[in-house]
Amino acid sequence: MRWLIRPDWKSVDMSNEDLIPAGSAEGAVFRRVAWRLMPFLFICLVFNWLDRVAVSFAHLQFGADLHISDTAFGLSVGLFSAGYLLCEIPSNLVMERWGARRTLARIMIIWGLVTVGMAFVQGPYSLYATRTLLGMAEAGFFPGVILYLTYWFPSAYRARITSRFIMAIAVCGIVGGPSATWIMTHLAGLWGWHGWQWLFLLGGLPPVVAGFLAFGWLADKPDNARWLKKNEKIIIQQAMVREPSATIRPVRASLVSAFSNRTVWLLSLSYCLTITCTGNVVNFWVPSLLRAAGVQNLQQLGLLSALPHAVGIGAMLLACRHSDQHQERRWHFALGGALAMAGMLALPWIAHGTTETLFFLTVMVAGYLIATAIFWSIPAGLLPAQDRAIGFALINCCGQISSMLVPVLIGFLKTRLGGFEVALSLVSLFVGLGVIVMLAMTARTARLPVSQPYSVMDSQS
Repeated sequence: MRWLIRPDWKSVDMSNEDLIPAGSAEGAVFRRVAWRLMPFLFICLVFNWLDRVAVSFAHLQFGADLHISDTAFGLSVGLFSAGYLLCEIPSNLVMERWGARRTLARIMIIWGLVTVGMAFVQGPYSLYATRTLLGMAEAGFFPGVILYLTYWFPSAYRARITSRFIMAIAVCGIVGGPSATWIMTHLAGLWGWHGWQWLFLLGGLPPVVAGFLAFGWLADKPDNARWLKKNEKIIIQQAMVREPSATIRPVRASLVSAFSNRTVWLLSLSYCLTITCTGNVVNFWVPSLLRAAGVQNLQQLGLLSALPHAVGIGAMLLACRHSDQHQERRWHFALGGALAMAGMLALPWIAHGTTETLFFLTVMVAGYLIATAIFWSIPAGLLPAQDRAIGFALINCCGQISSMLVPVLIGFLKTRLGGFEVALSLVSLFVGLGVIVMLAMTARTARLPVSQPYSVMDSQS
């Protein structure tokens, strides 16, 4: 597994032995931290994203079983985001005050139970209710983990550390489609249940187990980690010494500071337009796009949906490594956004067969993964540390507004016009606008010289 970067940035070999210099005490500690935290958080995000993959495939069956139209399905996806929106900032505030271990455990246990409950929906209204509850339950998980990583890893590590976490989205795309279609095909009729019911049942149990394991596996911060020795904690503290430290402030002061920060709102706008608009197409409409291209066999559809994510992983890792090597974020983000926009725009107009559709889906997914991983390495460098907890939540929270509207818009336009042409053209325009917003807001900071954050890097050069 390639969980941690090499501090001197010169390695091209991503094996564990070469990521950290053998003689570096600091490197050995961060490698140990990465092996302790990242695999577990990675698996948890896979479970988190499987919910989103599951509903997009389940819709292929329960749409007919429960008489749920594309418009109603789009509305249910939007209501998930509405529930998420209501609870996201409170969830990050709770995590900042009460710790990641209890907060993340609580989130996973509740969302797993709600996912199991989705196996019992009877029609559009019960689907609306469970999707809203699921959004409320999952609120705060993704931005909470992004915030959590800032407690453990200095800024120079974050693009590749974040990419290892976000790689779970791509892995979920690889295994989610084939596993979902296998469950829906082979378990259909068992005990009188539909295939999509088994999909929700089996998808909801793992996060419940992971939630209970989180109590014993995670530590809130390095100082609380029983598995770290005293000297290892000191090494982490020294490595983080150049990082601005957060100050504990009253909730009202923190809210006022974050909400009045212009950078937070510009980051939120870019995130809404580029990341969540593309993410909604990738996470909820890929099966429908493949079916529209002529893929009718359910298992074949699941296997083909994995290919774009497999290629996307490699593209994301290369882009994030290059970004960290050069300490450059804005143009790497722009590259991802441009690929996502181009792939999305080409899908309804140029892709008329399975091969063309797969190619442009791959371009779109690769761009989405690159832009997402690079994006989440940017806010920590632009926001004061005391604004990060609310700032991260607010950015993701605004993203949920986009997630409420885009699926409804796509579902409505597809139902009315009978195809994806107008819907995807409009969404691709939003993606391009988000890239422009990011380039404009970071133009000044891009001209500032970037210093190497740690003397250990100079000694290893």
